[in-house]
Amino acid sequence: MTQNAPDFAELLRGAERSAVHLEMRDSYAVGDEVEPFERFRRTGEVDNDPTASFWPTWIPLVEDAISRGVVMRRARIVSEPVTDYIRYEHAVTPVNLAAGEQVRWLPRSRASTIALPGNDFWLIDRRLVLFHWFTGDGDWAGHAFTEDEVAVTLCATAFEAVWAAGTPHEEFAV
Repeated sequence: MTQNAPDFAELLRGAERSAVHLEMRDSYAVGDEVEPFERFRRTGEVDNDPTASFWPTWIPLVEDAISRGVVMRRARIVSEPVTDYIRYEHAVTPVNLAAGEQVRWLPRSRASTIALPGNDFWLIDRRLVLFHWFTGDGDWAGHAFTEDEVAVTLCATAFEAVWAAGTPHEEFAV
C-alpha cells in the first residue's frame, strides 16, 4: 500500500467498468462542505444547484465516467437516528443521482455481520482501492492506494454485501 496515491480524478478517468464508494462515517468535516453543511444546520436548506459549491469539480468527473459506460455506485452505512450531517448528505444526494451515480443507504444495525475494511474507500474496476483516512472530527487525514488482491477482494466483497442489503436513496427516509 502506498500513501502516494494517484489523483482521484486521474483514477476515475482511467476507470473502464466500475467505480464504487463505501462511506462508513456518521459525520464528515471536509473543507469544501463546511459552509454548505453549516448553512443546512442553521436553515435546513441545501443548494442542489450542480454549478454551486463543490459540485462543479465533481459532476463533470461523474458524467464523463458514466458516458464511457462506467457504473458508479455509492453505499453509505449510517447510524440511526441519523446525525445532522447524514440528513444533509441525504438532502444533497439528488445531485449525485442526477449526474448518474446510484446510491444506497444501510443502517449500521443491519451491517453487523458484514466484514468491513477499517476505512472508507473507492474501488475502481475491482482492481485498485483508494482508502481514505479521516480525523476524529471528520476532516481529511490522508489516503493510501493499493492493488493488493487481498485488499481488493475485501473491499469488493464488503461493498457488494452492503449494496445488496442497502436501501435505494429514493426509498430511504432520514
